[in-house]
Amino acid sequence: MNPLQEDIFYRQFGNQHRVPKPYYYRRKTYLCYQLKLPEGTLIDKDCLRNKKKRHAEICFIDKIKSLTRDTSQRFEIICYITWSPCPFCAEELVAFVKDNPHLSLRIFASRLYVHWRWKYQQGLRHLHASGIPVAVMSLPEFEDCWRNFVDHQDRLFQPWRNLDQYSESIKRRLGKILTPLNDLRNDFRNLKLE
Repeated sequence: MNPLQEDIFYRQFGNQHRVPKPYYYRRKTYLCYQLKLPEGTLIDKDCLRNKKKRHAEICFIDKIKSLTRDTSQRFEIICYITWSPCPFCAEELVAFVKDNPHLSLRIFASRLYVHWRWKYQQGLRHLHASGIPVAVMSLPEFEDCWRNFVDHQDRLFQPWRNLDQYSESIKRRLGKILTPLNDLRNDFRNLKLE
């Protein structure tokens, strides 16, 4: 595995809403994963990113397929990703886990990708409904990602300003997306106007 450089980690995994000028840079998708046996033995870990016309999630699926051919063995996978999956990747991840029931996948996203568009929300709901938990990275996940995937030269993770507030805001947004529409309809019906 080629570990991430510190500046790449801070720039790409940072969950700030906007990057202030003149420091603007394009945020790319990075996916860091750990493949473990249920008792915790590490089998593999790596950091992947989008390649031409291949999203990081698709590169991840291809890599895991090559490592988990023994379907009698259970595996647990934790993914840290800079952007939540797009609808296409969400569908591919669901199909992959459905075809490989010996795999348990958890996804932690630093930010939500195009979360205001319906089909992107549907992708997140589909992951959730299919038993693939998608959560927002908070301090413990950023620290774990730092320890396991960054060439940090024994330096500790230094949280950026307002990391906790940004994480909470993104968690609220994700919670609203994952709230079933029936619950919203019931809440609306039970709303009492005075």
